[in-house]
Amino acid sequence: MEALNYIAIGISIAGSIIIIWGVLTTIFLFCKTEKDRLINIKLQNNSSAIRNQFSGYLILGLDFMLAADIIHTIHNPILKELYVLAMIVGIR
Repeated sequence: MEALNYIAIGISIAGSIIIIWGVLTTIFLFCKTEKDRLINIKLQNNSSAIRNQFSGYLILGLDFMLAADIIHTIHNPILKELYVLAMIVGIR
């Protein structure tokens, strides 16, 4: 049963890495777009596409974290863990 705990931690770390990668790529794309707009004023604002891309990374990372919390709750079914899981699912 301890293996489930390690699997849940690994999945949670993967979700964190996905979110961090999404933040870094979003910052890079935003800075690149703003630099291009400063050089050429006639370029359109592409912030909605950048926002959609960031949302995709964020949702994917949160799905990984939700899966880790489900595994952790199965491994340790305490009422407090079920409340935390219910809040995470509600927020999602």
